[in-house]
Amino acid sequence: MALPSPNLDDRRFQQLVDEAKRFIQQRCPEWSDHNVSDPGVTLVEAFAHMTDQLLYRLNRVPEKSYLAFLDLVGVQLFPAAAARAEVTFWLSAPQPVQLRLRAGTEVSTLSSGHQDRIVFATTDELAINPCEFGHLLTRPADGRPVDRTEELQAGQDVGCFTDVPQAGDQLLVGLTAAVPHCAVLLRLDSRVEGVGVDPRQPPLVWEAYDGDDWLPCEVDSDGTGGLNRPGEVVLHVPGGHALATVAGQRAGWLRCRTVPARPGQPFYAASPTVRAVTAATVGGTVRAVNAQSVEGEFVGDSEGTPGQRFTVAHPPVLGGDGPLTVEVSSEDGWREWREVETFADRGPRDRCFTVDRSGGEVAFGPAVREPDGSLRQYGAVPPKGARIRVARYRTGGGRRGNVARGALSVVRSSVPYVARVENREAASGGVDGETVQGAMARGPLQLRTQDRAVTAADYELLARRAAPSAARILALPAGRGAEEGGVRVLVVPAAVADGGDRLRFEQMVPPDDMLEGIARHLDERRPIGARLVVEPPFYQGVTVVARLMARRGTATGQVRERALDALYRYLNPLTGGADGTGWPFGRPVQAGEAYAVLQRLPGVELVDDVKLFPANPLTGERGAPGDRVDLDRNALVFSYQHQVRVEEL
Repeated sequence: MALPSPNLDDRRFQQLVDEAKRFIQQRCPEWSDHNVSDPGVTLVEAFAHMTDQLLYRLNRVPEKSYLAFLDLVGVQLFPAAAARAEVTFWLSAPQPVQLRLRAGTEVSTLSSGHQDRIVFATTDELAINPCEFGHLLTRPADGRPVDRTEELQAGQDVGCFTDVPQAGDQLLVGLTAAVPHCAVLLRLDSRVEGVGVDPRQPPLVWEAYDGDDWLPCEVDSDGTGGLNRPGEVVLHVPGGHALATVAGQRAGWLRCRTVPARPGQPFYAASPTVRAVTAATVGGTVRAVNAQSVEGEFVGDSEGTPGQRFTVAHPPVLGGDGPLTVEVSSEDGWREWREVETFADRGPRDRCFTVDRSGGEVAFGPAVREPDGSLRQYGAVPPKGARIRVARYRTGGGRRGNVARGALSVVRSSVPYVARVENREAASGGVDGETVQGAMARGPLQLRTQDRAVTAADYELLARRAAPSAARILALPAGRGAEEGGVRVLVVPAAVADGGDRLRFEQMVPPDDMLEGIARHLDERRPIGARLVVEPPFYQGVTVVARLMARRGTATGQVRERALDALYRYLNPLTGGADGTGWPFGRPVQAGEAYAVLQRLPGVELVDDVKLFPANPLTGERGAPGDRVDLDRNALVFSYQHQVRVEEL
């Protein structure tokens, strides 16, 4: 879409005349004849006409000219991006037959008095396949799988692992069907034999087999305490799950595998046992997007002239689904025309078009007069009278779609056997469309970059164009050795905290498709020989341990919660730092800053002590306490389990 031009003064002739007459009533009430026949009114209208001409010229300078120049060099507003989330549909009860949920099934947040519902629609069809328990196998870390199904059916207690468990022992559960994208409920009747482990954090992982490799499963709940008591385990099976043959048995395989214990995590001293297993499918997960789909929309009839433009009824047109498809009617039916970025290398027979997604405008090829006086057609022209329609596009998007975890809880239409729906992770990726002010600031940078990456600022600008939903992007020299002469692009995704500013570590890992999109976009624009690495930053966990003195009469529990919120807010990769725009890359954390943050909280009389501990957010391992935690230049701070003790003075 062409950049909109500001109207510096939008008053017109009649408005100027009316305004002058109002001033006459205030300043000269004895002048009561305001008819057009009055000579004074004639003079007012003459001056209003001249003022209108001046305003017309005023509106053509200077910001207007600046935007016109930006439009001339091809600067366009970035369109909005739609938030995405994984939503899980939970069944009211396991079903004996397959249940299919069509693509486009809508879910939403609860409505409130001051905010409309935020609606998401599923992007794919979801098949919830029924399943039952079929086979049970055990496999030692250094041995072959052994079929234990007959022992289980005879009511015997089957050891899940070896007598002296070691990392890598496996318990394999075979299902009667593959259940990709489904939630599976396993009921295990176990006996307390696996002593030594902490039931709250057993050294176990659950995985699903796709025929070639084992993929991790998300454990929704585990009521067995690490297979140590009768209970239920709810697993979310990944999409690649398939039937496969293991030890002569064909089934959809899940496995529970022991892993090396982390520091401070106890391991099994003896193997747990199982005497009965049942399985059932209780739900399914599918991706949903904060957008509405429009299909088969007619946008107009062709006049048979070059450079025609048509606008869809519901702009903006969201990206992410590949190129847009436009269909033009002909004697042989509908013919597809394809989207291109530019007409520069297109001939008069190429059925193509460009699209301005922000304004929802579809443009066909223009005719340009060459220096020799001839006309050259860039792209084909739809025949006169041909009907033009957009096959399918999505509209909507924006930041408001970045809802918190569990916010999507309403199924908009009745779906048989579905009891409830939820998003187990916060939605992300929603970005508002670019403002005119943003385009004005970006224009000179884009003109300097010229769609090629040389400096670090070039890489950051082009990466931002490839992934507008990323929260922060930083380009650094890649380092020495094999990477010398390369560029490292660090990407921080946008994330919505579950409560306050308390982010979970998994939320700070950018999705693979975002990293791949940035890498692909930059790879086409980097100099030959320049090495490129696109990855998340290194997150340095920091734990603050503080002791505070509260004022008399102040609730110590409230002071503690305020202190924790303040620490999570300040030591935050997205909203932290002194200016609230995210903790600077590579900036060290010092205890004095924590003192300052805590001391100005309401109800705090004295900050008695503050210690900083470097921590590993993945393993939970902490280093020695100190007054300073240094960060590498490619690192960001991450708040990890702050501890605050509050006493009354």
